[in-house]
Amino acid sequence: MFTLHVNTLIIDKYLYAMRLSDETLLDIMARFRREMQNGLSRDFNPTATVKMLPTFVRSIPDGSEKGDFIALDLGGSYFRILRVKVSHEKKQTVQMETEIYNTPEDIMHGSGTRLFDHVAECLGDFMEKQQIKDKKLPVGFTFSFPCRQTKLDEVRVFQNFINEQKRDCAVNPSLTSSLSDYDADIMAVVNDTVGTMMTCGFDDQRCEVGLIIGTGTNACYMEEMRHIDLVEGDEGRMCINTEWGAFGDDGSLEDIRTEFDREIDRGSLNPGKQLFEKMVSGLYMGELVRLILVKMAKEGLLFEGRITPELLTKGKFETKHVSAIEKSKEGLNKAKEILTRLGVEPSHEDCIAVHHVCTIVSFRSANLVASTLGAILNQLRDNKGVTRLRTTVGVDGSLYKMHPQYARRLQKTTRRLVPDSEVRFLLSESGSGKGAAMVTAVAYRLAEQHRLIDETLAEFKLTHEQLLQIKKRMRTEIEAGLRKKTHENAKVKMLPTFVRSTPDGTENGDFLALDLGGTNFRVLLVKIRSGKRRTVEMHNKIYAIPIEVMQGTGEELFDHIVTCISDFLDYMGIKGARLPLGFTFSFPCKQTSLDAGILLNWTKGFKATDCEGEDVVYLLREGIKRREEFELDVVAVVNDTVGTMMTCAYEDPNCEIGLIVGTGSNACYMEEMRNIEMVEGDQGRMCVNMEWGAFGDNGCLDDIRTIYDKAVDDYSLNAGKQRYEKMISGMYLGEIVRNILIDFTKRGFLFRGQISETLKTRGIFETKFLSQIESDRLALLQVRAILQQLGLNGTCDDSIIVKTVCGAVSRRAAQVCGAGMAAVVDKIRENRGLDHLEITVGVDGTLYKLHPHFSKIMHQTVKDLAPKCNVTFLLSEDGSGKGAALITAVGCRLRDAEQN
Repeated sequence: MFTLHVNTLIIDKYLYAMRLSDETLLDIMARFRREMQNGLSRDFNPTATVKMLPTFVRSIPDGSEKGDFIALDLGGSYFRILRVKVSHEKKQTVQMETEIYNTPEDIMHGSGTRLFDHVAECLGDFMEKQQIKDKKLPVGFTFSFPCRQTKLDEVRVFQNFINEQKRDCAVNPSLTSSLSDYDADIMAVVNDTVGTMMTCGFDDQRCEVGLIIGTGTNACYMEEMRHIDLVEGDEGRMCINTEWGAFGDDGSLEDIRTEFDREIDRGSLNPGKQLFEKMVSGLYMGELVRLILVKMAKEGLLFEGRITPELLTKGKFETKHVSAIEKSKEGLNKAKEILTRLGVEPSHEDCIAVHHVCTIVSFRSANLVASTLGAILNQLRDNKGVTRLRTTVGVDGSLYKMHPQYARRLQKTTRRLVPDSEVRFLLSESGSGKGAAMVTAVAYRLAEQHRLIDETLAEFKLTHEQLLQIKKRMRTEIEAGLRKKTHENAKVKMLPTFVRSTPDGTENGDFLALDLGGTNFRVLLVKIRSGKRRTVEMHNKIYAIPIEVMQGTGEELFDHIVTCISDFLDYMGIKGARLPLGFTFSFPCKQTSLDAGILLNWTKGFKATDCEGEDVVYLLREGIKRREEFELDVVAVVNDTVGTMMTCAYEDPNCEIGLIVGTGSNACYMEEMRNIEMVEGDQGRMCVNMEWGAFGDNGCLDDIRTIYDKAVDDYSLNAGKQRYEKMISGMYLGEIVRNILIDFTKRGFLFRGQISETLKTRGIFETKFLSQIESDRLALLQVRAILQQLGLNGTCDDSIIVKTVCGAVSRRAAQVCGAGMAAVVDKIRENRGLDHLEITVGVDGTLYKLHPHFSKIMHQTVKDLAPKCNVTFLLSEDGSGKGAALITAVGCRLRDAEQN
C-alpha cells in the first residue's frame, strides 16, 4: 500500500507540469480569446496563429430543409459518399445511404488532379449503384483540411496536413472539372467541424458550436458578421472555423508545454506547427504516454528500469490503449496486457502507475479543450449581450466518443470555467457527412428562399424609367386639378389657399394658433417681433383627442377643441384679449377665402359626423359662441403643409414649397395666379394645397402597386382613397411591411413559418420600427429585440430578411415621393421660363425627420428626375403651428394694407 502511494506521489511530482490549475486554465482561456480577436481582425490576421477562417456558412438548419443530396466526406485514407434524403411530411426525417471508398497511398501523395479524379470515379460508381446517374443532385463536400474559403462553394487548401501533399490546390475547380461527366451541382465545401455543428444543429436549433476531438482537434462557432473583418458586410452571422490546433505556434503556450510535448513536436511531420493539437488530440496522446513511460523506465521508476525495443518504437503505444487502460473496472488488467505486448513484465504497482500517467495526460487534454471552448462560449455570450448563455455544442471525434472519462471531464471543467453558460453537449451520431448534406440543404433552402424573396421585393425596386413615368403622371394630374374644366373629377385637387405671400420680415404682434392634424393637437401663443433682431417666441400646450370624440359628432369635436382653447387661455392668463387666430387644419379642404375652408373628407382615422361639406372656421366660431367665455378673430384656416412652407419661408425667402411626410403626406407650392382657373385674377401667385395623397385614386399608379399595397388599402378606413399617401406615409409603411412579413412567414421564409397573434394585429408594426430597424448603428441583435417586443422570436437570418423588407418598402416610398416633388419643381421652373431653378422646400413630418435613409434617397431622386432644378430642403423646426401664426400675421399685414 505504501509503495502504491509513493508511486502515485512520484508520478504527480514527475508530471506536475501537466496538472493545470483553474487559474492557469482561465489564463489560457483569456490568451485564446485574444488569439481569436487577432484572427478576426484584418490587421492582425496575417500573423495570427489561430486563423479564424470564414466558412460562408451563414445559417444553421431551421427545420424546414428538404430534398435529396449527395455528401462527399474526405478526411484521411478513405472517404465516404452519402446520399441524404431529407423529407418533410409529419415531421422532418433524414434517410442516409453510405458507401466507403479507399484512397490508395499513391493517390494520397500524388497531385490534386489525381485525387479529385479518383473521387469523381467513386462518385460515378455510387450514383450508378443508387440509380441516380441522370439526376441533378446538389453536392456537399466535407474537406477536413485547413482551407482558405472565398465562397461557400470555393476553397483553397493552404497547408499540407495528415500526410496529404496538396498545398495550394483549388478544391472546387479541381473537383468540378473531375465531375464534368456527372450532373452534380457543388453547393458547399465544408470543414468536418462545421459538418458536426450542422449535423447537431439539425437536431437542436440552439447548436452554434462544432467541436472535434479525435485524431485531430478543431472547433467552429457562429460569429457576428460585424466582427469578421475578412468578409464584407456586417449583417447576420457566419460560421468561423477557428483552426485552433495551431494555437501556441507563436510561442504563447511555451510556459505550459513539457519536455514530452517538445519531443513529440520534434519527431512530427510538421515541427513547430499545430502545437495545441499535439498536446490534446488522439494522434499524439498515446505517443505522449509512451515517451513518459520510456523516461520513467530509464530513471528506474517503472518496470525495474527495463526498456524493451517495442517500448522504444514510435507508435507502439496508441491512444486507444490510453482509453482501454482508463476503463475503471478492467483498466489494470488491460494495462498488464498492453504492457506485456510491449515486452515488459509489469508489476501490479507498474500497472497502477501507468494508469495514473494515462489519466494525467488525458485529463490535461480535456482541461485544455475546456479552456479554449470556454473562450468561444464567452465570445458568444458577449456577442448576444446576455448575462447567461444557453447554447449547444455539437461534438464528434474518436477521443471524445471512445475514451471512458473524456466527455465527463470536458463537460465538468467547461461548466466550472464558464459558470454563466448553460451548455448542452450533443454527440454527432452521423458524423460530418450528414453535416455536409445539411450545409448543402441549408444553402439550397437559402438560395431558393433568397430567389423568391428577391423576386417578391423586385416589385418595390422602381427603375429610372418608372420614376420618370410617375413624375409625368403627377404633372398630368396637377394640370387637371388646376383647370376649371377638369377640376371636379381631378384626384389631385390643387386647392387654392388664398395665401398670396410668404413672410417679408415686417410681421409683428401676438397671435394664437391652433394645430389640428391627428390624435393630438396643440394650442399656441406666438409672439412675432420685427425689426433688426426678428424673433418668434412660442408657448404651447398639447391636448389629446379621444377616439370617441374623433369618431363622434362634429359638435362634440369642436366643443372639445374650444374647451382646450379655454384651458390654454387660462393657463397663459390672456382670456380677455381678442387675439387673431390661425387654424392649422390638416385635412383636405376647399378654401373659398383665407378664413373659410370646406372639409372635403376626413382622413387619418377621423370620422366626426356633420363636418364634411361644412366650413370648419364656421364650426369653430359656433363652438366659441356656445362656450360664451372668450372671443377670437379667426383670420386664416391653414393646411399643415402651407404652415410648414411659411415657417421655413420666414427663415429662407427662397422657400416656396411645403412638404409633409409624416403620418400622412401632402405638398403645397406657390403657383402663378394665371394657372389657377378656380380663382379670379391672374396677377401674382397663390399657394396651392395639392392634396397629393389622392394621386393614383383614378388608377394611374396601378402598375406599380403591389398585392401588399392593395391589402393595406382594402382594410383601411378609406378604401380606394389616398393611394399615393398609402405608398409613402408613416401611417401605412409599417402596415405594408407587416403584410409582407405575414406572406413571407406563410411561405416559410420567416419565423419558422409560425405566424404570431401579434403579427396578425393590424397596425402593430409601427413605422417607427422601420426607422429603428434600418438604423445603421443598430446591430441585428437589437433588431431581434425590436421583433421580440412584437412577439416575433426571430433568428439573425429572420432579422436580415425583416431589415431587407423594411429597406425595400421605405426606399420605394422615398423614391415615389421624390418623383412627385420632381414634378412640382419642374412645373415651377417652366412657369417662370427658367433654364435653371434655385428653390427651397420646407419639410416637416416624422418619417422625413426620423427615418435614417428616407431624406437622402428622396433628395437624390429629385436631383435625378429634375436635373435643371437645384433644390434645397429645409427642415421645419417648429412645425405647422408657427406657420399658422405667420400666415395669420401675413393675413393681418395684407388686410391692414388693403384697409389703408
